[in-house]
Amino acid sequence: MSTPRFLDLPTGVRSARLGTSRGDFAVLEAGPAEWSSAVPGSVALLLPGWTGSKEDFLSLLPLLARTGRRAVAVDQRGQYETAGPDEPSAYDLNELGLDAYAMAEAMDAGPVHLVGHSFGGLIARAAVLAKPEAFASLTLLGSGPAGLGGQQAQLLNLMVEAIPTQGLAAVYAAKRELERRNGAAEEPAHIEEFLARRFRANNPVSLTAFTRQLVTAPDLVAELAATGVPAMVAFGVDDDAWSPAVQREMADRLGAQVHEIEGAGHSPAVDRPEATADALTAYWNSLSRDAATSAG
Repeated sequence: MSTPRFLDLPTGVRSARLGTSRGDFAVLEAGPAEWSSAVPGSVALLLPGWTGSKEDFLSLLPLLARTGRRAVAVDQRGQYETAGPDEPSAYDLNELGLDAYAMAEAMDAGPVHLVGHSFGGLIARAAVLAKPEAFASLTLLGSGPAGLGGQQAQLLNLMVEAIPTQGLAAVYAAKRELERRNGAAEEPAHIEEFLARRFRANNPVSLTAFTRQLVTAPDLVAELAATGVPAMVAFGVDDDAWSPAVQREMADRLGAQVHEIEGAGHSPAVDRPEATADALTAYWNSLSRDAATSAG
């Protein structure tokens, strides 16, 4: 779970709804006054992770907008302020990937740069596998080659069992208490209230399906590499979900660039937004230069 440092919208960031062929999605977006959809690679689409939301990118959005790109962070179906159905199959990773494609298509700006944080990286992967032509690049941010294992998987499986029987409020309270016992800091009251409200706002069917797939997602690195979509793997040096070693190995198999972000844990966009924006911008700019060189 990412914990935003603040909730007020920065200057230039606005709340909106993104209408697509697969429904409306709650978004936060920022862009330069002179933004043009005709410029290749002018849009960045940001997918949050498990129990996260568009607010996880609040610090990052204005920084990306200053580089001349339109940056759009979303709540995915059934997540926080985007509604979702009560049908488990609607939350299959392949369905969620098609949602991301529909979002990219709705922006009508050609191939977009896709960024998936944590579980959002598994969704971004599904999107690229389904429609590689829709994406100028893929960045897996604190994400991994497959579902989580070990003790994390055990805890997630307990949550899968608890959500339908105990409800989201009780599950969140137990989750937060465990985090505190493990040394998590107490957040300011308004942040604590937001975290609880966001968790409870998820569709229980969605959160159950997200949680199950966070454990069971298969390794599709070879298939992803075969799409030919340029990729970067970026992560905090103190990531405690998928380890840095696992993410480096995934990058090697992908033939992807690697960027390690100092002073960051599992949520670089929150922990080190400037460094994260710099890494993304440098990568995207390098792709633009390569494309210009090839065209020349």
